[in-house]
Amino acid sequence: MASFVIEGGKRLEGELVPQGAKNEALQVIAATLLTEDEVVIHNIPEILDIIRLIEILKNLGVEVKRLKKGSYSFRAKYITLDYMETEDFIERVKKLRGSILLMGPLLARFGKVRLPKPGGDKIGRRRIDTHVYGLTELGAKFNYDYRENLFSLQARELNGKFILLDEASVTGTANLIMAASLAKGKTVIYNAACEPYVQQLSRMLVRMGAKIQGIGSNMVTIEGVPSLGGTEHTLLPDMIEVGSFMGLAAITGSPIKIKNVGYEHLGQIPRVFRRLGVKFQVKDDDIFVPAQDHYEIETFIDGSILTISDAPWPGVSPDLLSILLVVATQARGSVLIHQKMFESRLFFVDKLLDMGAQIILCDPHRATVIGLDRKHPLRGTVMTSPDIRAGVALLLAALSAEGTSVIKNIEQIDRGYENIELRLREIGANIQRLDE
Repeated sequence: MASFVIEGGKRLEGELVPQGAKNEALQVIAATLLTEDEVVIHNIPEILDIIRLIEILKNLGVEVKRLKKGSYSFRAKYITLDYMETEDFIERVKKLRGSILLMGPLLARFGKVRLPKPGGDKIGRRRIDTHVYGLTELGAKFNYDYRENLFSLQARELNGKFILLDEASVTGTANLIMAASLAKGKTVIYNAACEPYVQQLSRMLVRMGAKIQGIGSNMVTIEGVPSLGGTEHTLLPDMIEVGSFMGLAAITGSPIKIKNVGYEHLGQIPRVFRRLGVKFQVKDDDIFVPAQDHYEIETFIDGSILTISDAPWPGVSPDLLSILLVVATQARGSVLIHQKMFESRLFFVDKLLDMGAQIILCDPHRATVIGLDRKHPLRGTVMTSPDIRAGVALLLAALSAEGTSVIKNIEQIDRGYENIELRLREIGANIQRLDE
């Protein structure tokens, strides 16, 4: 288990470039299974979760070539479906939540898929019911082996249908769009997720020959086609990494420029930082956060305490709330952070309490942060990263804290952030990786 050792309390300065979007990468890489032609994808972040998915595809028989850093060629012409029956496949899938995105492509093109319950962050219940419901509505038969904790879907053919989702699931919508692209007839998905990454997937599929209308809305219509062809695709910048870097600049009081952020795709992220009092300028496609000795949290119009909660796009992403909570610890004022989607994602605040933060954990979903206004800096401590986003939030806290901090289990951070310590060192951070 590797660790980060951080000497905090130092002002940083320089430029950071966000990596390609992790969540988009998982979707579009899975979509390469829909065609036997070559698909080339650029700006892929070479992080643990993406590498795991690529290895699964290789073992399924996909020909994968690394053209250069961040650029890969995929050709799924010859697929070995028997690999899904192996213990190696099961163990690899268990480690990767994004493996759920194999459901739609494999079912649509080959008529069957078999998966264990996918792994990933331990942030509360992450059910697959929306995926299964949508695919069975298209005509698949579902079976769950409770003893082995394996589920399978089979279909001789998929047929289009009107599908009303019970939640605007991002991966559920992605799976259904991919499956419906090769189904017979017309599929309408209502209450669809409309995140930029789902839009990117849809546009890539259109270039491959899919017929999709309503991209960017919550009602998506897909006319199935017999087959799809190859294409070339470039990932957007990772919006959560952009938010992480804005938070880093704010909490450390550092002037940092974030390059090529894909500003038009950031949704509520700029606005929510402004509500925390964080100032920044936008020029071309860059965000510059100046050094700020103080930043003050807004209140609502009637003077009541600000509440920041997650919501489906274009609301605030749940992945960003951990970052916002840490940023608020050094602001002037108070804020209620309401994590609606996952009931375990706020349980990392005990580490922040050890560092001197003033936080009231109201229940598994809500935490009230009383900002210290830099009058009482956080202090270094030893902690363990519970998941990707909380891990980076703790890293931001450690970089702002006085003294030495140690963050263990940083493999969680590696799952979502590429070479984060090297990039932070380039702007002045004192951070070292210790491999145990």
